[in-house]
This record gives sequence, structure tokens and C-alpha cells, in this order.
Amino acid sequence: MTPESAEHRLRELERRNNEAFQGGGVDRVEKQKAGGRLTARERLDVLLDPGSFVEVDRFVTHRSKNFGLGEKVVPGDGVVTGYGRINGKLVYVYSQDFTVFGGSMSRTQANKICKIMDLAVKNGAPIIGLNDSGGARIQEGVESLGGYADIFLRNVTTSGVVPQISAIMGPCAGGAVYSPSLTDFTFMVKNTSYMFVTGPDVIKTVTHEDVTKEDLGGALTHNTKSGVAHFATDDDRHCLLMIRELLNFLPGNNLDDPPILPTRDKPDRIEESLNSFIPDNPKKPYDMLELINKIVDEGYFLEVQKHYAKNIVVGFARFNGRPVGIVANQPAVLAGCLNISASIKAARFIRFCDAFNIPLVTLEDVPGFLPGTDQEWNGIITHGAKLLYAYAEATVPKITIVTRKAYGGAYCVMSSKHIRGDVNLAYPSAEIAVMGAEGAVNIIFRNEIKNSRTPEAERQRLIKEYEAQFNNPYVASEIGYIDEVIEPAFTRKRIIEALEMLKNKRDVNPPKKHGNIPL
Repeated sequence: MTPESAEHRLRELERRNNEAFQGGGVDRVEKQKAGGRLTARERLDVLLDPGSFVEVDRFVTHRSKNFGLGEKVVPGDGVVTGYGRINGKLVYVYSQDFTVFGGSMSRTQANKICKIMDLAVKNGAPIIGLNDSGGARIQEGVESLGGYADIFLRNVTTSGVVPQISAIMGPCAGGAVYSPSLTDFTFMVKNTSYMFVTGPDVIKTVTHEDVTKEDLGGALTHNTKSGVAHFATDDDRHCLLMIRELLNFLPGNNLDDPPILPTRDKPDRIEESLNSFIPDNPKKPYDMLELINKIVDEGYFLEVQKHYAKNIVVGFARFNGRPVGIVANQPAVLAGCLNISASIKAARFIRFCDAFNIPLVTLEDVPGFLPGTDQEWNGIITHGAKLLYAYAEATVPKITIVTRKAYGGAYCVMSSKHIRGDVNLAYPSAEIAVMGAEGAVNIIFRNEIKNSRTPEAERQRLIKEYEAQFNNPYVASEIGYIDEVIEPAFTRKRIIEALEMLKNKRDVNPPKKHGNIPL
């Protein structure tokens, strides 16, 4: 090999690299940025540790000759794929490039994504997809649809093996929406991203409804109304930094433990304010988020789906550096009742934590399931059973603290001792009973009250007797359903002690292909 030929080959490599780096060209890149969106490669620069990205299949091009596509060939074919690191941890990524064929899915683009997904599973590392695509490449017909289906299959077989994260950073419509919905967490960007199966034009034609893309499937719609998305972010950069933050709590795969990080917060810290935090009046609400912030490491709680089903709170925090998933009833919204949306939200979060060895801490203040024809006719029985199923199925360490109400079936569902709760604690303010005193007395002593010369006085007397007997944690404690009644100030300390005690827990479900969760 002569020096001249070697130099020529290096120049050719540089030319091809530069062609791939240009994406769809200067004009389309400028249009992308004018819309407030980063390019596919800029997004990877923000997401990954500096200098860690290694690209795979940079020069891959489509093979379609139909409808003039043979003359329109761009290296990479509308998606940048590869691997890199987030806070030093290996991750696999793909980033769709809207400047190339509108990021549309071709057979070769699907092949690139599938290759990365397969590598992620083989090497036990999370897969992150940055979605920005106009949908299937229509010129390729069924080949593009087959590419989507290949990705869907991998989403399913990968589920519970490595974490899967989707970021919707532009359009995502039609069949494209099903891959993100099969992944573990979906991020959306306000005002620049949207998801829907059928767009506004089709809806107007079929149902005569007039709706904008933003109202139909924007970030706030899917974070507040549908629950399809888990995070709503301000812009591309915020979205990518939030993904980095989430990864801090997650293991690389289902065989690893979640990462323990150093903390300056003392494990034996006493929070005296909790002794007077729960209101004396059982009908008075309080903010469970305040309680969470008082007990977790450095007051930091990464809430998941914070805008959806606000009557239940889920998210990640740490206790003495150890990540946990927190599930908590929220008395400040619907009195903390469980309804359809809350049951689905919590059940999915619990199953994720269980799949990836993340202990569960449950903070319980629940008066029951939300009553009403709307709930019953829309299947609260089945949807509530999802939450029960998720808790009962979970084999990770499970710690439950009853802060106030634990009534009826909701007591059973919220990680009670009977469905394999490991450590079940209660505050002195806990009320563990079939129902509240007033309702119970109205049923049990109906005749006595009716026949009394002073019915209301008799009813109040019986209510006080019932409260004294049952509206406390001690009956449950006496029969072992509650392991300990604790002083609230020691909540953090007791949780950390329980997590340390349970760190080597081993529990399994009976051998089976899979259960039949009430979907």
C-alpha cells in the first residue's frame, strides 16, 4: 500500500462520515432547530457522557427503488444508533432523525434499531429510544410495517430484562405509538411532541370532532388525561437530562441490583415534625408528598406520572443511598381513595420495580375504593384487582407504613401482611378496620339506633365506642398483622433498618409460564 492510496482512503472515509453527519441537509437541520428541537446527534450529545458515544451502522442506506427512492439515499437512513454511557453506565440508544425522510420507518431503519435492541439484551444494558418520526415510510409498503412489528416483538421479549425508555421528541403517530407504549417509561416534550393512533384530520372525517394535535395527543394531554406518558418536560434538553436522572435509580438489567450512591443524610436522622404531622381530625387532608420529602435521602423524590391520578403518588427515592420505589396514597386528592386510574398507575409502577429488584415502600392512608356508577361501569373491580395482583406477585422487599386510614379491601390491597408484605408498620394515628366508625355503626347497630328514644345521641355514643375499639392500630398489632406501632419521628430510621434486614431476601412465585393478570 502506497502512502498516496492510504491518504486517499482516509479522505474517502472522512467524506462519507461528513455526509452522514449532515443528515437531511442544512435547510432541514435549520428548520428542525427553528422549531425548538435539537437534531438527532445533538440529542445524543446531551443524553450521553461526553465522548462516550460509539455509532453503529452509520453508512446503512435503504434498498427501496419504488417511487423514486432509489435516487434519494442518505447514509444512516433516518436514525442514529449506537451505545454510550450515562454517568458511567452502559446504555444502548437510537435517535430518529426527522431531517431525513421525516424520520420515517423503513426496513433498514428497523433493522438498525433491532440490532441495537438485541445488543442491549445480550449485554444487559438499558435501551433508550429518541422518537421523532412521521411514521411508516409509505413508499416501502408492508416492509415498513414489518419493521415496526419486529421492534414490537423485541419490546415485549425485552420487557423485564433490561429497562426500556422512550422519549417522544416530535411526531409519533399510527403504528409508531405502540413501541413507546410497550416500554417502561415514556417522556414527552411540551409543545413539540405528540402521540396518537389517528390524527386530527381522520378524526374530523370519521367522528366530526375538531381537535388540534396538541389537545389530541400532546405532552400535557398524555400526562394528565390518558396516563400514556410518565414525564412532561419543558424542552429537548430538559427531557434528556431527566432521562439521565431516572437512570441513576435503575439497574442495568434484571440480574443486577439498583445502584447505591453515597449520601450525607444520616440513616438515624429523627424527624420530630412527623409526630404532629398527621391531623387529629381524620377527615382533614394533608400532603403525603411532604411526608415523603421529610424521610427520604436529602429530601429528593423523583415522582413518576405526577400529573396523572394524583390520588396516588409513585416514584423513586433513596434511603441511606439505596434506591426504592415509593407508592403512597394522597389524602389531599379524593381523600386518597383508590380509583381506576390510580390502580393502573400504581400497578404498573410496582411491576416495574419488582422486575428490576427495586424494593417497595408503601405509605398507606386509604379510606377505600372510590364509589360511583362511573367507576363500577368502567370496571373498577378488574382495574383494582391489577393493583392487588401487582403487590401480591412482587417478591422484592416490601415495607408498608399505615399513617392513618386502612379500610376494607383497600387495606388488603395496599401491600398488607396477607399478600406477602415483609415489614408492616403503623403510626399511632392508624385506623385499621373494615370501614369508618360512622358507617360501621350505621350498619351494625341499625336497630338499636332506630329503637332508641334519642337516636342521634345513641349513634354518637356507639361511634365513640367503635372508634375506641377499632380506630387504632393495636387490634391488628395484637394479632400480628402489624409488626410494630412506631413513633412517626423514627420513620426514616425504621425504613432503613428494614431495608438492611431485607437486602438478601429471596422469594419466588410458583413455576409457571406466566400469570393471567386481570387486564
